[in-house]
Amino acid sequence: MILRGGRVIDPANNIDSSGDVRIHDGVIAAVSTGGERIESAHDETIVSCVGMVVAPGLIDIHVHLRVPGQEYKEDLQSGLGSAAAGGFTAVACMPNTKPFIDTSPIVRDLYAQAKSVRGARVHVIGALAKNMGNRELAEMGDLKEAGAVAVSDDAYAIQDAEFMRRGMEYARMLDLPVLAHCEDASLTEGGAMNEGYTATVLGIKGMPGQAFEMDVARNCLLSLLTGAHLHVLHVSTRREVEIIRFFKAQGARVTAETAPHYWCLTDAACRGYNTNAKMNPPLRTQEDADAMISGLIDGTIDCIATDHAPHADYEKQVEFGSAPFGIHGLETSLALGITYLVEPEHLTIGDLVRKMSTEPARVLNLPGGNLTVGSVADITVFDPLASWTVDPAKFVSKGKNTPFAGLTLRGMATLTVVGGEIVYSI
Repeated sequence: MILRGGRVIDPANNIDSSGDVRIHDGVIAAVSTGGERIESAHDETIVSCVGMVVAPGLIDIHVHLRVPGQEYKEDLQSGLGSAAAGGFTAVACMPNTKPFIDTSPIVRDLYAQAKSVRGARVHVIGALAKNMGNRELAEMGDLKEAGAVAVSDDAYAIQDAEFMRRGMEYARMLDLPVLAHCEDASLTEGGAMNEGYTATVLGIKGMPGQAFEMDVARNCLLSLLTGAHLHVLHVSTRREVEIIRFFKAQGARVTAETAPHYWCLTDAACRGYNTNAKMNPPLRTQEDADAMISGLIDGTIDCIATDHAPHADYEKQVEFGSAPFGIHGLETSLALGITYLVEPEHLTIGDLVRKMSTEPARVLNLPGGNLTVGSVADITVFDPLASWTVDPAKFVSKGKNTPFAGLTLRGMATLTVVGGEIVYSI
């Protein structure tokens, strides 16, 4: 097919120009810029992209697909379909499932299941430790051989510094990034939201930002010590940004991500005991939200991820302290980026594509993230001006748990192409 007449944005190749993109046999066959047309052959489908942005497929490196074991929350069909609807051509799934993704057979089984699913690609992240504990490292060599692209302790932050050091050393030998959930659990036990004024008013035990900042600093020091690639998950506080900035300047192999809710919302969203605003790390202050934007602008925060964490409705319809952490993210992320980052001119459209495609691919060394001729034809087409209102009932995902219900946003994916095949269109 030929994607005709769109605004082609490819940060990896410094392209931002009107033009066409030809796809043939699952790869990008040609890219024209400067308004030049690619002449079509008789058997090629022409897709008009006038008024649209044609970009390398969005990549989300922090997604909870709930497979295996919690398919009532999400399954591969709904999760990868939700990703495609949000403009994502690939996602990396976290290992805190039931059972945990801590052995090679589970990794292989996930890839085997995903082959028959029409939607985004999946990349599997293995567990750093067996049973996601603090006693025995997982067989990372086996995990990598089975296809794991990284290892993580997400949702089960490793508390023992010596154990984390050994895990980083093992991962470094295999050139596997370590995706770390940085949290000192001794300071957050029993907490349900950000420690501060709103938590006090609501009578809810808080989780101080220092609990997360201390662990970010520890893990950055361990990255310097071991030479491992540390990727800091879901950055949420101003001091975390400052710590990461400092250690990058020291030469540490550290990358970082934040999620849209950390720049769009503050802990005030928890008022009324709104469980759809309960997440870990928790929503913070306006100062912290502003720091997320600053970190994205100056590159301290390398990429945007969603931390998509779907739950069944009944699990969130309980008292605040008993509700699980996490929100839906895949189908709102692009629009939240356009509405809260691009429209206020914090980032350009090209910057946003870089943070949601090019950089995630670089961080985990994944295919995609560019429109280079000969590369895989994973492409997102989106309308940056489309206005729509968030209606959870229309989500492809099983998870309807979003704090953005009823909010009018700008920007919408209109076509998602994976390996040259259209997997989503409107």
